[in-house]
Amino acid sequence: MNVKRSKVFTIVTFILLLSVSVFLESKEISKKFGSINGTLIESTSRHPLPGTEVLIVGTKRITLTDEDGKFSLSNIPVGTYSLKFSLDGMKPQIQTDIIIKSSRTSVVNAKIQLISLLNETITVTANYFNQEPDQPTNTVNFSNEEIRRAPGTGGDVSRIIASLPSIAQVTDQSNNLVVRGGSSHENLFIIDNIQIPNINHFPFQGSGGGAVSLINVDFIDDVEFFAGGFSPIYGDRLSSVMNLSFREGNREKFNGQLTLDFTGAGLNIEGPIPGKKGMSQGSWMLSARRSYIDLLSNIMDTGADIKYSDIQGKIVYDLSARSKLTLLGIVGSDNSTVSHENAIDQGETLFGITKNQEHTIGLNWFWMWSDKGYSNTSISNTKTKFDYNFRKTATDTLYLDNLSEDESFHIRNVNHLNLSYNQKIQFGFEVHHYKSKYNYFTASYIDSLGQQIDETKKDINIKANKASLFFNYSLTVFSKLSFNLGLRTDYFSYTGKTTYSPRSTIILNISDRTSLSASLGIFKQNLPLLLLYQNEKNKELEDPSTLQYSLGLNHIFGDSIKLNVEAYYKKYEHFPVDPQQQSLCLLDNIFGFSLFGDNPLSDKGKASSYGVEFTLQKKLKEKLYGMISGSLFSTRYRDLNGKWYNRIFDNRYIFAIQGGYKPNQKWEFSLKWTIAGGRPYTPFDITLSEQANSGIFDQAQINSKRMPAYHSLNLRFDRRFYFNKSNLTMYLSVWNVYNNKNVASRYWNEIENKPDYSYQFSTLPVFGIEFEF
Repeated sequence: MNVKRSKVFTIVTFILLLSVSVFLESKEISKKFGSINGTLIESTSRHPLPGTEVLIVGTKRITLTDEDGKFSLSNIPVGTYSLKFSLDGMKPQIQTDIIIKSSRTSVVNAKIQLISLLNETITVTANYFNQEPDQPTNTVNFSNEEIRRAPGTGGDVSRIIASLPSIAQVTDQSNNLVVRGGSSHENLFIIDNIQIPNINHFPFQGSGGGAVSLINVDFIDDVEFFAGGFSPIYGDRLSSVMNLSFREGNREKFNGQLTLDFTGAGLNIEGPIPGKKGMSQGSWMLSARRSYIDLLSNIMDTGADIKYSDIQGKIVYDLSARSKLTLLGIVGSDNSTVSHENAIDQGETLFGITKNQEHTIGLNWFWMWSDKGYSNTSISNTKTKFDYNFRKTATDTLYLDNLSEDESFHIRNVNHLNLSYNQKIQFGFEVHHYKSKYNYFTASYIDSLGQQIDETKKDINIKANKASLFFNYSLTVFSKLSFNLGLRTDYFSYTGKTTYSPRSTIILNISDRTSLSASLGIFKQNLPLLLLYQNEKNKELEDPSTLQYSLGLNHIFGDSIKLNVEAYYKKYEHFPVDPQQQSLCLLDNIFGFSLFGDNPLSDKGKASSYGVEFTLQKKLKEKLYGMISGSLFSTRYRDLNGKWYNRIFDNRYIFAIQGGYKPNQKWEFSLKWTIAGGRPYTPFDITLSEQANSGIFDQAQINSKRMPAYHSLNLRFDRRFYFNKSNLTMYLSVWNVYNNKNVASRYWNEIENKPDYSYQFSTLPVFGIEFEF
């Protein structure tokens, strides 16, 4: 965005929102009340917990759960509250960030842990962190409210995850997750037991990243993120798992919400499914959103015409008290056009059109088949269409024409069985069917090593199947020591190979506040079909794998502050290398759109990543919340000649501080400041590049130089208004407040035939209005 226009737009937006705020102040009513309905279950068995005391922290309001674990509290003054759950033999738990709104019912789904063991006396204090005793210490959870209000994220779930110390700093313009030295295709995304290959608008082909989240943050109930050492129930990924849970719709009455923010406008509606005797049989939710960045492109000087939209919904239907069906649907459409004139003005190498269409539809069946076990079984279909047409800006000649489709069908079954009070197993299977069509043309070009690459035409249809079995056994001894032992096996028909992935975790609970964990495991992942199909010999490649070690410490201070420190090491084997470009990291180029040659690849490369990271997190209590985090790490790869290079997202260090203050029930102020080491880059051979008018690397200095350090400050202001039958939230967030000129990339400007830089966001205002009715 043009800096001068950005500042004017920020000031105008602030004045407008301030004026609206003053006007709405006079419309608020003095006494506003809402209510809470909730369900409490035991975290391992998922059984309801009757007779549990539910206390609104800071008040004397108490109620008990009924025989179905349900509870309700009414006539609660609007504001933000915490609930404390207490029951003999269970670990008391506090759940924060419960927003009470005028004339609305807030739904709370809570879980607490069984701690009563034979012949033991245990003292356990309540805290705000609900982590399973057998989970790795790097497990992080974010609630809907924590995602919604986070500065510098725009409600994008991937961007709040990117604030963790496990994630490399990439660019402001994308939400790619590069986890502990991995690649952006190494991350698994699951929503309500349904796998989704990419959760973004403008998805990057062959990758898990994109430009902006496809997921409606208002639908999210909870996000669970594993940065490594995850259970074998998750597979075919090397780096991380993001497990999202969508909330259910309102089971009592119809509700709606209108949203208007910097990127677009949306409508959410929800309500009950009527059942017998006037009781609710389930619920439904539906949302539709449409961006209007294209309408603001002249004001913002974006240099592109960008449009995207999505529709998503969820239906929950109770088959019985022990069984229910969940139908999930997500559909998105994306269009971006960069004109030749704008490409010249912006110094872009290419111009043209990007079109994407993506959808996921899935059905999950939850069944509690005994008092000791339950299962989730899902069937789903995902399809993404890619349509790219790019031309060279300098010559106005065709560079790329790509019309491709990736479609997949999935069946996933996960079973949980409690063998005894201290033993449980998880087991299940997955079946996947893939159909891909690749039809594209690439013009001849000179690659970054100065080699002439001939033009390519391909029209390929591919079908492939995957099948997986997994098993995990957990044992807790004397409430202090937990063991997890698991195995996963995966078969891929395209290569005809079967892989085995054993994993183990040991957790020592020194006290109810302090725990140590160590994990060791092998993780394997098939290469993307986008790479495999380029040459028939690629079927012979071994799957990339990592051997991962980690050692972590968790300690809780008081009841609302948790410290996590973890050291890790990842050793990559069978790392793919292009013998003609072996000094370049092939997997780092699966980022945005990249061209791949059709020569056979080698699996003889290696890579490694190691580091130490910490997180000090404070949950909302008494008006304050926040997180301080940091990491020191190194990530490298080795070519076929045994030479090691830095990977392109090797920041070496990251430090971030974020937090907020709620002085009352109406206002909230928050900030986030991040600093990260400069990413490696390769300087150009100026003479050769000028002769070719194309960026040609100095091969003696591959990834040996570093860009300037990245740093940015984001601020956010929220104001809530409570009316008689409705509620309104307004916010203004300013990204990169002091307008630091952070470098995004270094490239060869073919229009001016010289090296040049592209930059990340300058000062950027992001505003929003949420009206609930």
